[in-house]
Order: sequence, then C-alpha cells, then structure tokens
Amino acid sequence: MKTFIVFVFGVFMIYGAIAQESATTEAAANGAVITFEEDKHDFGDIYQGDKVEHVFKFENTGTEPLIITNVQTTCGCTAPAWPRDPVTPGQESEIKVVFNSTGKMGRQNKVITIVSNAVSPMNRVTIVTNVLPKKDDSN
Repeated sequence: MKTFIVFVFGVFMIYGAIAQESATTEAAANGAVITFEEDKHDFGDIYQGDKVEHVFKFENTGTEPLIITNVQTTCGCTAPAWPRDPVTPGQESEIKVVFNSTGKMGRQNKVITIVSNAVSPMNRVTIVTNVLPKKDDSN
C-alpha cells in the first residue's frame, strides 16, 4: 500500500512539474524577451585613467514591446546609455557602457543590470578588464 501511495505521489509531482514548465514556456512566448548578442566583454589590459566603451547589441525576440526602465551599474566608474523608447518585437537596439579606469588598479569586473518589462525582468551583462599603472610619459 505504501508503494502505491508513493507511486501516485510521484505521478502528481511529475505532472505538476510538467504543467509548470508548460506555463513558463507559454509566458515566455507572450511577452518581451531581451536577447543579447553577447553578455560579456573583455577589454584586456588598459592603463589607469583610460576610458573605454563597449556596445552590447540586443534584439527583442518576444511578442510584446520591450521597455527598459533602468540600467544599474556596480559603481560610478561605469556609465550606461540605453534606449528610452520601447523596442518593438523583432527590433534590434543597443546599450552603450563606458568604463572610466581613473583610480582603479588590477582586475575589474563590472556587472550591468538591465531592468525591463521582459518575461525575465532582470538581465545582466558584464565588462572585465585589467587596469595597469599609468603610462610613464616622461621617457
């Protein structure tokens, strides 16, 4: 009898998981979806005081207009620029990120969080670099 109860319980658990997965897939198909060409960019070695920038290109692969409400950075040394108008389904756009290495040294890993109305409302892209000491211009 215990084996039968465990079996029935297992069947309900599997059915519940499948139903939940189906609902998640359905929701993903009916809303904005932000799809980045790349989610990480490495600038390599730069010198202290350098300002470098990178453009993260993305597409709204969903069925509803994408509205980016905020782009948050991990420090004031990273400045983002993003589209303020809705990005329609199938439309491509971009987020530009500028990193100022003044006062920074060594390996830097900056996370940029994109807040939007997408099915997955918080997306992240990352920039990394290695900041070397300032160039000695006296030679």
